[in-house]
Amino acid sequence: MRVAQAVGQVLAELGVERCFGVVGSGNFEVTNALVAGGVRFLPTRHESGAVTAADAYARVSGHVGLVTVHQGPGLTNSVTGLAEAAKSRTPMLVLAGDSPAGARHSNFQMDQAGLAESVGALSETLGGAEGAVADVLRAWGRALSERKPVVVTMPIDVQAAECAVPDSFKAPPLPAPAPPDAESLSVAARLLTAARRPLLLAGRGAVLAGAGPPIQRLARATGALLATSAVANGLFAGDPYYLGIAGGFATPLAAELMASADAVVAFGASLNMWTTRHGRLLSPTARVIQVDLEADAIGAHHGAALGVVGDAAETARALLDLVGGGSAQTWRTPELAAEIARRRWRDEPYADASTDGRIDPRTLVVALDDLLPAERLLACDGGHFMGWLPMYCAVPDQQGMVFTQAFQAIGGGFATAVGAAVARPDRLVVCGLGDGGALMGLSELETLVRLGLPVLCVVFNDAAYGAEVHHFGPSGAKLDAVRFPDTDFAALGRAAGAAAMTVRRREDLVALGEWLGRRNRPMVVDAKIVPTVVAEWLPEAFGH
Repeated sequence: MRVAQAVGQVLAELGVERCFGVVGSGNFEVTNALVAGGVRFLPTRHESGAVTAADAYARVSGHVGLVTVHQGPGLTNSVTGLAEAAKSRTPMLVLAGDSPAGARHSNFQMDQAGLAESVGALSETLGGAEGAVADVLRAWGRALSERKPVVVTMPIDVQAAECAVPDSFKAPPLPAPAPPDAESLSVAARLLTAARRPLLLAGRGAVLAGAGPPIQRLARATGALLATSAVANGLFAGDPYYLGIAGGFATPLAAELMASADAVVAFGASLNMWTTRHGRLLSPTARVIQVDLEADAIGAHHGAALGVVGDAAETARALLDLVGGGSAQTWRTPELAAEIARRRWRDEPYADASTDGRIDPRTLVVALDDLLPAERLLACDGGHFMGWLPMYCAVPDQQGMVFTQAFQAIGGGFATAVGAAVARPDRLVVCGLGDGGALMGLSELETLVRLGLPVLCVVFNDAAYGAEVHHFGPSGAKLDAVRFPDTDFAALGRAAGAAAMTVRRREDLVALGEWLGRRNRPMVVDAKIVPTVVAEWLPEAFGH
């Protein structure tokens, strides 16, 4: 058996169900081997779209993402999605063809391992025919244990060599969750028990560890309120003391309560400027306890009074054992729960800025929240618009949103929706994009149509790079470089084979009901939004 065939067979037998990619000569045979093994191959139109789709699929499904790309430009095209996946700690394999060893004059020759590692991914290489299966198994184990994408470089001469596949094999065992240090755990328990206004904040690490239930039990025992970072949105959905997203997306009530907490325990959350509003969301007198698997992540942004190195779920359970009956619980009251329920973003008063020709984006999202089924999944691109969907549109649980913004890139919205829709076909995927990001990643709209994924794509169209307009405009800067002629996204959607409509006022959304009843292909909504409405998160993000 050729090595390329063996790689495909091994991954299929490890249980891989889906693979994303763009095929070239360097990954043609391995992709066909995956398909022969029963893996469904989902071709995208661009390699960054393939990695972004696999990233979203892995986050939502809980499976390792798998991508195949051509050598050289196939890998360089994937870099933006790869950097996002690395920063998001997404377990993933990227099978990348490569020039033969020593082929210094090949057009495709480059340092593929160095490129992968430069953006935070891991790298492995098929070193020869005899060890190819072991190399793949090692890469698979690293993706799971280190929670990162691994680029597996596959020289085409090695792929073509003959090798033997063992009659039986298994993936390397995963390490047990890291137990927290007993001494720091004891101190954390004392601080938490002594607090009268504790707050438990969960981030990406808590989601990856499945720590939602033990953190909720700890909150009940200690009288703590709950909040999440944006990527963990929905982790505590339904809990009456869940404040929602911390940071720039926080409601006025949530920001007020978070700032008055006297103890904050962050589980797998980095406490960066986005989550803490440059530190202003946390009281300077609050005792901050940061729980993370990696010691160097603790205190990297907002200073922590105490660091606990350990798995988020294991640490929450251990703290629960130590706190016993907890504190006096003066923080949680039925009256506060009622106020939290009443003070959602959609219930905060605002002056509707809609005109005859453009709709206020807040009005748009509140209307969507009313219209769409509760079983939904928000797939958000980056840009000025990005807060409106998660702020004004509820999600049912931690699988209710995919937020690919660890690298702060735009253009991945359609691809994110591809991966999310493949992972959760039972939910309505709502893809939020700005007009700039939509045009940047437009090729994957065709992928949505070709794969028959009934995604609702809402383009918040202000004919500009809105973040730059609102950040630099008040200082009098010239804005010609970030403003553009209006684009007819409804026409682009129809050209790609999607259903499409233009929305200029709330009443226009009535026509969306017919599509919701069928949901047999993607729908592109060209929402002509009022360009002067500034997103609530933007001033906070830049420290204003």
